Amino acid sequence: MARTVFITGAAGHLGRAVAAAFAAEGANLVLVDRTRAKLGAVFGGEAPSRVLLGCDLLDGAQVQAAADRAIEQFGGIDVLCNIAGGFRMGEAVHETSDATWDALFDLNGRTLLHAVRAVVPAMQRSGGGKVINVGAASAHRGLAQMGAYTASKAVVIRLTEAMAAELRDQGINVNCVLPSIIDTPDNRAAMPQADLARWVAPADLASVICFLASDAARAVHGAAIPVTGLS
Repeated sequence: MARTVFITGAAGHLGRAVAAAFAAEGANLVLVDRTRAKLGAVFGGEAPSRVLLGCDLLDGAQVQAAADRAIEQFGGIDVLCNIAGGFRMGEAVHETSDATWDALFDLNGRTLLHAVRAVVPAMQRSGGGKVINVGAASAHRGLAQMGAYTASKAVVIRLTEAMAAELRDQGINVNCVLPSIIDTPDNRAAMPQADLARWVAPADLASVICFLASDAARAVHGAAIPVTGLS
């Protein structure tokens, strides 16, 4: 029986790669992003094994409605991939504005919280599931002008560890990946002189995410796996 995979941030470069990887395995896809139009531009129309859901991940009620739609159509959710998030350079910590702080903790923390609130209870009812979150390699230490960002991504790691401790005895594996810079057109345009060998191809990161969602990773709980390029 095909698994059902709920992917937030599905229209982004990493979300597309993750969706393609799970589609190749024959999974049902629940593709979630801010607007359905954005999803349609990337994926085309819906199909028997694919539903496109426009959803503001900062609105818990909308996220719950998306999860309910997925469960109604496919009978449950087996895998949750929290791909949605964001990056921005910021001010020095002592100059950090409330706007910068709130934006990064909303993008990287609150979106994850809303998704797991909506999806994990369904996994508990069904007796198991997989949750994979996306942190950042830079989350292990603070960096200049990136204090709010690295702090918000460190929250992803701590929430992953806490959830793993809470849910492992209920058959739910919770892990996260910690990529370095992801090789996207936007990042190439912003950093044209960068060493691309130290960046991560979206398809390579998607492969790690698919592994963590597989039965081969059934004994892995609370891991924060660095994925930092080819060299």
